[in-house]
Amino acid sequence: MNHRQTLEFLLYDWLQAESLSARPRFAEHTRATFDAVLDTCERIAREKYAPFNRLVDTEEPRFDGEKVILPQATHEAYRAYADSGMLSAAQDYDIGGMQLPYTVEAAANSFFALASISINPALLTVGNANLLMAHGSALQQKVFALNEFSGRFAGTMCLSEPQAGSSLSDIATRAVPDVQADTPWEQDPLGPRYRLTGHKMWISGGEHELSENIIHLVLAKIPGPDGKLVPGTQGISLFIVPKKLVDTEGRLTGERNDVALAGLNHKLGWRGTSNTLLNFGEGKYPVAGRAGAIGYRVGEPGHGLAYMFHMMNEARIAIGMAATMLGLAGYYASLEYAKNRPQGRPVGQGGKDAAKPQVRIIEHADVRRMLLAQKAYGEGALALNLLCARLVDERYTGTPESAEEARLLLEVLTPIAKSWPSENCLEANSLAIQVHGGYGYTRDFPVEQYWRDNRLNMIHEGTHGIQAMDLLGRKVRMEGGRGLTLLAERMRASAARAQAEPALREPAQALTLALAQIGQATQDAWATGQPSEALANAVPYLQAFGHTVLAWVWLDVALATLRADATLSKAQSVGRMGAMQYFYHYELPKIGAWLQVVRQRDMTCANLPEEAF
Repeated sequence: MNHRQTLEFLLYDWLQAESLSARPRFAEHTRATFDAVLDTCERIAREKYAPFNRLVDTEEPRFDGEKVILPQATHEAYRAYADSGMLSAAQDYDIGGMQLPYTVEAAANSFFALASISINPALLTVGNANLLMAHGSALQQKVFALNEFSGRFAGTMCLSEPQAGSSLSDIATRAVPDVQADTPWEQDPLGPRYRLTGHKMWISGGEHELSENIIHLVLAKIPGPDGKLVPGTQGISLFIVPKKLVDTEGRLTGERNDVALAGLNHKLGWRGTSNTLLNFGEGKYPVAGRAGAIGYRVGEPGHGLAYMFHMMNEARIAIGMAATMLGLAGYYASLEYAKNRPQGRPVGQGGKDAAKPQVRIIEHADVRRMLLAQKAYGEGALALNLLCARLVDERYTGTPESAEEARLLLEVLTPIAKSWPSENCLEANSLAIQVHGGYGYTRDFPVEQYWRDNRLNMIHEGTHGIQAMDLLGRKVRMEGGRGLTLLAERMRASAARAQAEPALREPAQALTLALAQIGQATQDAWATGQPSEALANAVPYLQAFGHTVLAWVWLDVALATLRADATLSKAQSVGRMGAMQYFYHYELPKIGAWLQVVRQRDMTCANLPEEAF
C-alpha cells in the first residue's frame, strides 16, 4: 500500500472530501479536479524534491558575505511549487487562487513533505500571507500577501529572540514611529510606519535568493510615554518588515531595508532550509540615511500576539504534518528494506536450523512489531492532521452550528496535532533505524536523515511542555470546557457505532474507558484550583490525551474500512485493521501510568531541590 492509496482512502472513504463540492465555495470542483491536484503535486515532488533530499542535507546554506547560497535544486523546486499554484490553492478565484478545500490542499502538500521536508522553500510564506488576508489592510493584502501567493515574495515569522525563546513577553525588539520622514508616519498608505531595532533568532527562510523579496512579520513592542517597553504580552504589536522596500504597487524601490543577516544557524536536521539570526535596525543598510528597519504596523497596537496566533496555529498543524510525513518516509524505507534483507532463521521446536536458508527480516515477529508500530503512528497521525484540515473547511464553509463546533474542536486538537506526531513519529524514525540494524546509522540509507530532520519538530512551534500547558491549562477549560465536551461527544458517538460491529466491540469499550479516565484526570488535576499543581504533570496529560485521540481516530478509520471493505484490496483492509488493533493492544494501555501522576497531582519533579539534580 503506497502513500497515494492511503491519502485517497482517508480523503474520500473516511472524510468524505468529495461532498465538499456541494458547497458554493467549492462548486466548481469534483473528485476529478481534486485528483488532478494530487497528480500534479505527486509528480513535482517526485521530480523536483525527492532526488535532492540528500543533496540539500549535505550542501547546507552558506553566506558569501553578500547573499545566502542554496543549491540550484532548491531554486528549481521553489519555482516548480510556485508555478503549480499551490501557494494560493485555497484563495479566491479573483486573486488567482483555486478555491481548493484545505483538506485537499493539506493532502497534496504531504507529497512534498514526504519527498524532502528540508527543501520546502515555501514553508511559512502561505501562513504569512493568510495572516495578512485576515488582519492586514486592503493595500497590505494587495502589496504583500498577493505577491506571496504568486511566489514573487517569500514570507517569514519573526518571534523568538536570542534572550527570549518561547517567552514572548520578554522580547526586546522596539518599534518607534518614523517621525522624520516626509510622509506623516501614521498616514503611510502601507500602514502606520515605524522604525524597528532588535534581534530575531531561529528565523526559517530569513535570508535567501529564491524570491524577489522576503516579507518578515515581526513582533515588537512600542515604547510607552516614558520610553520604556510595556511588560508582558499586552504591549506586543505586529509589523510588516520587507527585506527590500516597495511602493504601493508592490514594485521594488531599489532601496534595501535595514535588515541584516547576523548569522546562519546550523541545525541537526532541516539543513536545506536557511535558518537565521537577523538584526533589525543596526544601521548596516540605512534607510533615508538613518538606522532603523522600516516596518508597517498590522492592525491595532498591542494586538500583535493575537494576530500572530493566526499564523502560529497554522504553523503548528503544518509542523504536525511535517513530523507525520517524516515518520511515514522512514516507515516506507524500512518496510522496503525488511522485505529484501535476508538475515536469521525462524525458531522451531528444536531451535534454529543453520542448514536452512536465511529468511527476510520481515518474517521475524519483532521486526513486524516495529513496522506495525510505525504504520500505526504514521497513518494515525496523517488521519489526525487531515481531520484537522477538514475541520478548517467546516469552520469557514459549514453551517453556523457546524462552524462553531469546528472552531471548538480545533482549539482542543491543535496542540495534539502538533505535538503527538512530533513525538511519536520521531519514535517511528527511531524504529526505522532499528529495522535497518547497523546500516541504519550510516548515510548509505536515508533513515538517519529522517530521524535528524524529525528531531527538530519536537521544538518547532513550541515544545511539548508549551503545548501541554496550552491543552491542560487553557484549551480543555476554555468557555466552560465546551471544546472538551464536544470532542468527548464525538468520541462516544464513534464508540457507539463501533459497538454494532463485532470486530470493534472490544476497542469501542476500551475507548469509552480511556475517555472516562481523561475526564476524571482533568477534574483531579484542577481539584485544588492551583495552576502549579495542575500543570506540574501537563506533559503526561498531553501524552495520555493524545493517545486517546489517536485511539478514537483509529476506531473511526476502522469503521470507514468496514464500510468500504468491498472496494478496498484485502491487503489495505487487513493492514488498517491490524494497525488499529496494534494501537489498542500496545499503545492505549500506556495512558494509565501517565494519568496516575496527573490525578494525584504528583509534585516529585516540581519539588525536587535544585541542588539535588
